[in-house]
Amino acid sequence: MVPGVAFTARCFPAALKCLRTPWTSRAGLPAAARFIHVDGPPVVPTLTTSYAHGTSSTPLLHDTVGGMLQKSTERHPDKEAVVFVQDGVRKTFAQFQQEVDQAAAGLLALGLKKGDRLGMWGPNIYEWILFQFATAKAGIIMVSVNPAYQLQEVEFALRKVGCKAVVCPTQFKTQQYCDMLRKICPEIDSSIPGDIQSARLPELRTVIVTDSRQPGMFHFDDVMQAAGSQHMQQLQDLQKKIVFDDPINIQFTSGTTGVPKGATLSHHNIVNNAYFVGRRVGYHWKPHTRVCVPVPLYHCFGSVGAGIVMAVHGTTIVFPSAGYDGKANIAAVESERCTFIYGTPTMYVDMINQPDLNKYDLSSLEGGIMAGSPCPPELVRKVVSVMGVKGITIAYGATENSPVTFISSPLDNMERKSETIGYVLDHIEAKIVDPTTEQVLPLGMSGEIMIRGYCVMLEYWKEKGKTDECITGARWYKTGDIGSMDGYSYCKVNGRSKDMIIRGGENIYPAEIEQFLHTHPKVKEAQVVGVKDARMGEEVCACIKLVEGQECTTEEIRDFCKGQVAHFKIPRYVLFVDSFPLTITGKIQKHKLREEAEGRLGIKGEKHRFFEDVDELRAQERARNDAKRGEVMERRQRQKEELSEKKKLQGSD
Repeated sequence: MVPGVAFTARCFPAALKCLRTPWTSRAGLPAAARFIHVDGPPVVPTLTTSYAHGTSSTPLLHDTVGGMLQKSTERHPDKEAVVFVQDGVRKTFAQFQQEVDQAAAGLLALGLKKGDRLGMWGPNIYEWILFQFATAKAGIIMVSVNPAYQLQEVEFALRKVGCKAVVCPTQFKTQQYCDMLRKICPEIDSSIPGDIQSARLPELRTVIVTDSRQPGMFHFDDVMQAAGSQHMQQLQDLQKKIVFDDPINIQFTSGTTGVPKGATLSHHNIVNNAYFVGRRVGYHWKPHTRVCVPVPLYHCFGSVGAGIVMAVHGTTIVFPSAGYDGKANIAAVESERCTFIYGTPTMYVDMINQPDLNKYDLSSLEGGIMAGSPCPPELVRKVVSVMGVKGITIAYGATENSPVTFISSPLDNMERKSETIGYVLDHIEAKIVDPTTEQVLPLGMSGEIMIRGYCVMLEYWKEKGKTDECITGARWYKTGDIGSMDGYSYCKVNGRSKDMIIRGGENIYPAEIEQFLHTHPKVKEAQVVGVKDARMGEEVCACIKLVEGQECTTEEIRDFCKGQVAHFKIPRYVLFVDSFPLTITGKIQKHKLREEAEGRLGIKGEKHRFFEDVDELRAQERARNDAKRGEVMERRQRQKEELSEKKKLQGSD
């Protein structure tokens, strides 16, 4: 053992002289730079433009998903890894690791091999997360299929990436998974399990059902019992061939168009994103973290933020129910003594407004993450004051970015937590650019957010054209979001560029108006969309869900806005709604909300006329004026001629 040594200036006077003299910049090292150190919340505004590089003293990990799970299992084999409250499933890390290996070897025994694609189609059940890690261990690429997909959507997704296998329950709520697969592939019923020959899905060979036995399909138990010692050895040998840059997950995302695209993520992408998000919120020094996870596993928030975080940081993840249930969430927090909670803004709104919320003991909650869509400041404050989640953090990202790129710190003050998306994550570059020129903008100016770093996806699966549209030659990912950055790299998001409202030439970002409307005491939730207008191009329409028992009028909302927001941002239309159209992940479907609003307002087929075309409009106005002047001159000329003719007639008389 080495005894402690007290170092003083007497020991090394020359070496420590720098500690006594003020720091001055050296040539080539400006006092303000383009990087921001993110080991903790930034305290010095070092940025000079809207470009930030999140430098960190913690290096990137260079391991696979399977390797990270193995290490966490070795550290604490008897700790709970996963809990599925509704189904009564509890697994320690040792139990989970054993079943992952058994399932991975079983998949190899069924004939799947490294690089094959397996579609996981279903709600939050134990088999979902088991196959997430089993496929990773076997080098099989898991395809996260939206559990709400209907016939055409699931057929498109499975064919797009060439799935060789599909795992699903028989049904969930109104979703008849096996029946839909039979409609797409009627050959299944007469097939030998593992040898499906489908005309519409030519690469599909295997369907694995988690909860019942079906003709032509394997049961979950068949997979778990399929492997022999040779398959276990094959699995072990395979670990030497799997590298962290291999693709491991395909997440379908519609991006900026309505056509689903397969964002392809590697081990390196998701392992490191889970690692640095976990470090930002403190998982690395909180040994007893239990996370309540109501967000769906098929989405990056669930699969990376919960599943991979569990493997990387050794946290316990608790799933309250297979499908989203606000009451089940708060009940699970109480019964499982969860210390952390995830959710989209809509989920938090739902939990806060549970009528019997005060009956539940939520005192175990220390922190949480809110992400998935813009987070209104007033909602963030309510999560702190009503639910007591003092360590709430806001995260921002995209599926294509694995997903998180900005996230606040639990130590941030309320202003930063409620009004920004946090500061740039470790080892990630971010910049705000002019959407037209892609030039980096000055601090505080709004432009498109672009991201570069380890988190950027490999590609949209076999769609080079679509990939090149959103990832530049220098590997910058174009988010399509509009935001601004300050000198500390804290970022504010104004909304999607495609959601931007152009009213008479004024660019309006819905998020700004939504955040203000949430401060009205009667407003439970507000969403703003642009509706068509023949004169202004678009008009602002606020769709408002009121606090239960409250009544409100359009005039009251408009009066509330007067003097508080610019006149052109005051909603012309206010619609009171009971619900919003949502995706399975709880995101507002603004395009559908816009259609519904236009339907209620009776706006049909009106032509857009944006005042960006001012010159054309002025030319049209001049032409109309010239025509009027011409008509007047012509009429006067006729009057003169008629008068002259009369005089001639009078003179002849």
